[in-house]
Amino acid sequence: MLQPDMAKYLTRPTDTTGMPGGIPYIISNEAAERFSFYGMKAALAIFLANYLGVLGGSDMSEAKATSYVAFFTAAVYLTPLGGALIADAFFAKYRTIVTLSIVYVLGHVSLAFMGIGGMVQLWLLAGLGLIAVGAGGIKPCVSAHVGDQFGKNNQHLLTRTFNIFYFSINFGAVVSNLLIPWVLKWYGPHWAFGIPGVLMALATLFFWMGRRKFIHIPARGMPFVRELFSREGLGAIAKLLPLVFFVGMFWALFDQTASTLVFQAERMDRNFFGLEVLPSQIQAANPFLILVLIPLFTFVVYPAVEKRVALTPLRKIGTGLAIMVFSFVVIALCQESIDRGGTPHVAWQLLAYLILTSAEIMVSIVGLEFFYTQAPRRMKSLMMAIFLTSVFVGNTFTGVVNSFIQISSPAGETEKVEAAGDGEAGARRHPGFDGEFGTGDDLQFADGEVTSPASEALASAADRLQSAYLANENTLPVTFDDLPEDPWGNPLRYRLVSATEARLSSDGPDREYKTKWDLGLSVKVQKPDEDLEGTWLYEAKKSKGLLEPEVDGRDRAPLTFTYTAGGGVTLEGAAYFWFFTVFMVITAVLFIPFAIFYRPRTYLQGDDETPDGEAASEVH
Repeated sequence: MLQPDMAKYLTRPTDTTGMPGGIPYIISNEAAERFSFYGMKAALAIFLANYLGVLGGSDMSEAKATSYVAFFTAAVYLTPLGGALIADAFFAKYRTIVTLSIVYVLGHVSLAFMGIGGMVQLWLLAGLGLIAVGAGGIKPCVSAHVGDQFGKNNQHLLTRTFNIFYFSINFGAVVSNLLIPWVLKWYGPHWAFGIPGVLMALATLFFWMGRRKFIHIPARGMPFVRELFSREGLGAIAKLLPLVFFVGMFWALFDQTASTLVFQAERMDRNFFGLEVLPSQIQAANPFLILVLIPLFTFVVYPAVEKRVALTPLRKIGTGLAIMVFSFVVIALCQESIDRGGTPHVAWQLLAYLILTSAEIMVSIVGLEFFYTQAPRRMKSLMMAIFLTSVFVGNTFTGVVNSFIQISSPAGETEKVEAAGDGEAGARRHPGFDGEFGTGDDLQFADGEVTSPASEALASAADRLQSAYLANENTLPVTFDDLPEDPWGNPLRYRLVSATEARLSSDGPDREYKTKWDLGLSVKVQKPDEDLEGTWLYEAKKSKGLLEPEVDGRDRAPLTFTYTAGGGVTLEGAAYFWFFTVFMVITAVLFIPFAIFYRPRTYLQGDDETPDGEAASEVH
């Protein structure tokens, strides 16, 4: 009853030995859909950190933006489980893909409407939620739909087709990663998120056009449920679950290309032959390298290695996990240079992209095909979804880490001070560490800054720092000693964050470092807003009076200072990237015994069926 009329569609692979007729429609759909998704994702972290406040929300810290991007990505790769169950048990893959693609388009429309009527948070959450449902729901169906087009006479083309499929993904991604950050800078979020919506609508159209060329494997209904809970079905899932967690750690590192690596690139030299690229555009290196490295690995690397060693899928995946370690070693070393006030060239980050892209080819492409071949015939979409939950696992880990390391601020606990009271009109106050008003640790918040008992000591240190900055040829010092004491008898701390950022801080009344009671002064080298003149952000700030004030109507202060309470992160700088590097080393080592003891078994559509109706073949 829930199925379309299958009489007008092909329901089994044909006897052809060539490429199935529906593949071009799937490939064109995937290229447009991936443009849509990766274009939106390329702009998301920078949007949350720099643009959200102009639209009426609140700009996020880098750690908070990273956690948001990670949790959104995790949601996108959890919903495939629902999409796969719907496809395999009820609607079949084609109808599921078309229906959820419409939901996907509506998500992009919502993002494009952000800021309309002052409902930026509502449109943001609605857009990300709809995209998570739409994009996630169709993911396992599209991957499995590719495999469904092949039977026993042309299954030799399956590996090549999955490579082409991955090629189309990255062709769409490389274009969108270059274009959408540029659109965001010059034309704003409405266009940056609206254009991907148009591409998603085209992707849906391309897929619909191929409906009579596809092999439509019908939904199995109760047979699917019986298959799922059979000994063979549960056994196939149980065997592959450890691989989900191993590959999940790969994604925990890899998907930070859309967040922490973007923020790192902001602090690097991005000049190429006189042209400065945007931090978000560096992400285009990954899909571009995929286009180059897929044929290199397929026709050169793999054949050369296989002359000496049998390259099983699990050996490829294990090698990719090990290689991923080296990419984050490069990233961590770049961050160590930044922590010392250096501005390493972003070409070093591109080296890391070369390594992690090589790892992706061996982990993601091989894993995608491996999970398809290991899935019982009625569970192809579900097994694709289970493979995609590895991305959910990895990004959830990243999101939890970035949420856990954030230090809260007393600002969210303040009480209002009446206009006629003892504080500034509209200000907010907090009783401080001891919980009592009128004592020596009271805090007052106004205009986004805090006044505290440590403010005087911090201001004195700021004056000295600015003098040192000017005396040192407009360079922030790496170390800054002989700082005054705070009111609780502890010397102030100084930390260089990058060549243009530093932090002065007091441990506060609790005398503990990196707690919500820390009282600080964020220091930034001032860059004139005119550097952004003509961009959407500049014009939006100008119209709302948010541009930095000028000094003497002409010159700007060399450094800007913002008083803070709490906030920040407990794990920062190079230590953050070394943390993930160590976890990747552990993952690669633990994968070895799994690969040794796993026994693969392949299932393909159209193979000779076993007595229970299941197609199967052993691979040793």
